[in-house]
Amino acid sequence: MKIFNKITNFNFLRWIGPMAFISASLTALCFWSFFTYGFVLGLDFTGGTLLEVSYEKPIGNLSSVRDTLDKAGFSDVSVQYFGTPSEVLIRLGLNSEDTAMEGNKTRDDAHTSKKAFAALQQAVNGKAELRRVEFVGPQVGNELIEDGGLAILYSLIGILIYVAIRFEYRFAIGAVVATLHDVIMTIGVFSLFQMEFDLTVLAAVLAVIGYSLNDTVVVFDRIRENFRRVRKGTVAEITNLSLNETLSRTIITGSTTFMAVVALYLLGGPIMQGFSLAILVGIFVGTYSSIYVASAMVLALKIDRANMIVLKREARGDGMP
Repeated sequence: MKIFNKITNFNFLRWIGPMAFISASLTALCFWSFFTYGFVLGLDFTGGTLLEVSYEKPIGNLSSVRDTLDKAGFSDVSVQYFGTPSEVLIRLGLNSEDTAMEGNKTRDDAHTSKKAFAALQQAVNGKAELRRVEFVGPQVGNELIEDGGLAILYSLIGILIYVAIRFEYRFAIGAVVATLHDVIMTIGVFSLFQMEFDLTVLAAVLAVIGYSLNDTVVVFDRIRENFRRVRKGTVAEITNLSLNETLSRTIITGSTTFMAVVALYLLGGPIMQGFSLAILVGIFVGTYSSIYVASAMVLALKIDRANMIVLKREARGDGMP
């Protein structure tokens, strides 16, 4: 591949050692954050009540809304603007009363939302409108956490099987390690900066898995092709050549996706910010891991030309060399 009509010749593999140290350090930092800070789980996972309230006049200070709900007996409250300064999204965590009523969702919705909305109406000058009410019980939240974890696990198993069949087991290990690295880095950002992790972010993590795998498979396919096409050169030289040949494609794909997701982050409103931020992080770490995690892992597993020749013979299926 060419950039500005010139073939690039960057020595990517020169930095494998320092990049491996950086990756290991960041991975350790993410795990430290997981066990130290944990995650700020959204309503989808923790359970509770969500209210979307529209006011006649803009709300200048969200702390006044929190104080009002706190005086009304709601201790676990999250408040944020939703689109405009006059629209507010309120998340009320579960309390013992909510948990006791979990078997009757309709009753809980009516009781919690009416009590909270009544307190908000009394504390504001002007008309307030309750636009939306949602409730998630604790049992549902626990099931979503379990199902989300299983979705990621099954994705990694599927990737291992797919790449092992299409390429060779060393490539499969490299792809899974790189994808796992991307998942850890992406959710690690949400843990480190204590940003809300909800179902939209989980969907973004699954999208990152697909994006990272696609980029990795493109690189692996070029490595395999060059092992068969280039008769001279060490394993490291052929790998480096393949990374340079796919660089243009990587830059074009990454930059166009990046611009689209930035627009989504800036214009999509608060409800899309977590999703788009996870995708942005995934684009960066996915591109990085294709070079310095997946390819480096294949080299560490001692891939050589003989492995590629065996795959070629098997692919013909006619028993001829």
